[in-house]
Amino acid sequence: MNYIKLLNAAFEKFYFDDRLNPTHISLYMALFQEWNSCRFMDEFYVNRRDLMRCAKIGSKSTYHRCIVELDSWQYLSYFPSNNPYKGSKIKMAIIGTSDEPVVGQYNPILEQLAEQYHSRGVPLEGHHHPKNEQVVNLHRPIDGQALVSNTNNIKQENYIKQPKGWQAVFIFFEEKGFDADEAKKFYEHYQARNWQTGDGKDIRDWRAVAINWMDRTEIFDEENKLNKKQASQIKDNLRTTKNKDYGQPL
Repeated sequence: MNYIKLLNAAFEKFYFDDRLNPTHISLYMALFQEWNSCRFMDEFYVNRRDLMRCAKIGSKSTYHRCIVELDSWQYLSYFPSNNPYKGSKIKMAIIGTSDEPVVGQYNPILEQLAEQYHSRGVPLEGHHHPKNEQVVNLHRPIDGQALVSNTNNIKQENYIKQPKGWQAVFIFFEEKGFDADEAKKFYEHYQARNWQTGDGKDIRDWRAVAINWMDRTEIFDEENKLNKKQASQIKDNLRTTKNKDYGQPL
């Protein structure tokens, strides 16, 4: 796919779509960059916290509202996931039309033309075709854009079962906007449990567990603030004065 044509088509659609606000566009561009890093795969997985940081979105409710609206407006297809070890799945919509041939799609006309020049399975004279080596610059378009191999299109994830030390946990929590106390609680909790889950299984990726810990911490803090606010309101309603005048009629 052509990066520039896809981006130009998206901006052209943004121009005529009055429903969008800057947050929608910022989130779409963050998703587009993730799509580009995955070599424009049909479907790819994303992490909410990383997208919010890239799109400069500070509220989870704003993030969910924008991504659901982008889905309903057919900019993308959003498949949410409740699994902390696996992000939500995104399928970007192809905006606009392209006159470029689709790589990997069977074209019978091109196949017939190829058979007219040489039979299938017979190598051309003067061309070396190694069996276990990758052919470089075998086909290059006239416009100068090289065709990218689909061999390594799948984005590789580096899973680390345990952190190398307390410093690694502190740096990771600091990057996500949490203080050292929360990082220490997380490290001591799972260090005491030998980095195993509640059912006794070894942790596959400590960073995914840490992100889940951060999400639960945010939810707990929000609920705690709400409970304190309600408790203070109850105390205000029950305040009475000590100087009472029992001579007044009820």
